[in-house]
Amino acid sequence: MLDTNLKTQLKGYLERLVRPVEIIAYAGDDAKSLELLQLLEQICEQSDKITVKRGDVEGARIPSFALTSPGENIHLTFAGLPLGHEFTSLVLALLQVGGYPPKVEQALIDQIRGVKGTFRFETYYSLSCQNCPDVVQALNLMAVLNPGIEHVAIDGALFQDEVADRQVMSVPSIFLNGEVFGSGRMGAEEILAKIDTGAAARAADAVSAQAPFDVLVVGGGPAGAAAAIYAARKGIRTGIVADRFGGQVLDTMSIENFISVSHTEGPKLARAMETHVRDYDAEIMSGQQAVKLERTSKGFKVELASGATLTSTSVILSTGARWRKMGVPGEEQYINKGVAFCPHCDGPLFKGKRIAVIGGGNSGVEAAIDLAGLVSHVTLIEYDKVLRADEVLQRKLKSLPNVTILTSAKTTEVTGDGKRVNGLVYEDRVSGEKHNVALEGVFVQIGLVPNTEWLKGTLSLNDRGEIITDNHGATSVPGVFAAGDCTTAPYKQIVIAMGEGARSSLAAFDYLIRLPAEEQAA
Repeated sequence: MLDTNLKTQLKGYLERLVRPVEIIAYAGDDAKSLELLQLLEQICEQSDKITVKRGDVEGARIPSFALTSPGENIHLTFAGLPLGHEFTSLVLALLQVGGYPPKVEQALIDQIRGVKGTFRFETYYSLSCQNCPDVVQALNLMAVLNPGIEHVAIDGALFQDEVADRQVMSVPSIFLNGEVFGSGRMGAEEILAKIDTGAAARAADAVSAQAPFDVLVVGGGPAGAAAAIYAARKGIRTGIVADRFGGQVLDTMSIENFISVSHTEGPKLARAMETHVRDYDAEIMSGQQAVKLERTSKGFKVELASGATLTSTSVILSTGARWRKMGVPGEEQYINKGVAFCPHCDGPLFKGKRIAVIGGGNSGVEAAIDLAGLVSHVTLIEYDKVLRADEVLQRKLKSLPNVTILTSAKTTEVTGDGKRVNGLVYEDRVSGEKHNVALEGVFVQIGLVPNTEWLKGTLSLNDRGEIITDNHGATSVPGVFAAGDCTTAPYKQIVIAMGEGARSSLAAFDYLIRLPAEEQAA
């Protein structure tokens, strides 16, 4: 199951174990159980500090296994085989259960340990989901550090009956004490903010206590990371505030056009960007969303949704973009109940079902090709009279027997039974006739919209909501610069966003050194 190279790497990691790790396996005679036992045996072979024993299967998920350490009160379980994107989660869990210190801020460790109460978390994930490991790893860490917190990570594709009973239509989906807790990417800070009374207020106070910055970067994607690095390297006080560090990169499955790196994955690149920023003296403030930009007598003030405020002499906006929605009846109602935006993450939950993909560009056609290998049937719906994807992708799509392509079709409604999607309605733009399509899932792939609504009336935007910049990244407001997918710059690519971030940072520095001395401190 693990190849020689992976075993060698694992052995090296497991040499860091401080205390024994006990794995309790709950397995039957089915094929997946046998695979699980093989995996656990191979893990055990890599360290004399790891032992495996069989547990009582009555009432347990089959197959599954728990991790603990003698004398420790740890409740951490994997239901299924955590391979794919979740293999890293397994390795980290082994290390942390084995006493290896986690690489997180001490303040976060103290906060986790200080949470009072009993919390039984269950997370449904898919092995192809890039967002899931963040949630699984955060909750695993919390289960290791706090005996009142239990976590079970569940492969949704392997436990389809549970997925159906609990109406899990997207991953990651998190349940707390049997009730829906949340869905989508979350870090430990966000989870704690929901269960630890006062956590959000304390975080806001800590942000507001920050001294004024010379450069404040708003947004933590490739453009923001590059801007922060270039600013910090100039020796000026630099801050970066973001809702989530990594931005859209976190939702990118495979990256093969990042120069000098032949292949990587979005979450891996996001972690590398954050590590690089932390190599410099830049203040990172994650989990914070900007809602207002205001000029002051000595610079700018940025207000955050948490109620916190930050001040800076100059600002670089790199807020990126998000998936564009159709804006039709039923879409909002059934998000995470059959309406999805990430085929890689949520595709496995629709195995054997009928789905539609909305959009005939590269993203839509790639999604349709990907999903066709999992689902029973794909209906691709394109508003234009022709598909806009690359010809090679179109040929592949048209070769698939379980795909129907509809052009000149306008989706007008997503229908459902109140609990989940059961179809959609589209209008034939040639005849004007409306048609119903029975299905269980709708994947929307119609482009991006910039995250700039909060800036309307503050600086110049074009009719698409993109920030208008000049060839230095300067906006219509002196001292405010912008970079990346939130701007008018063409070709929304990671490498271009990074270049723009660097350019805007250099321009901001140039702006700062030309300010009168009395204006150089916010």
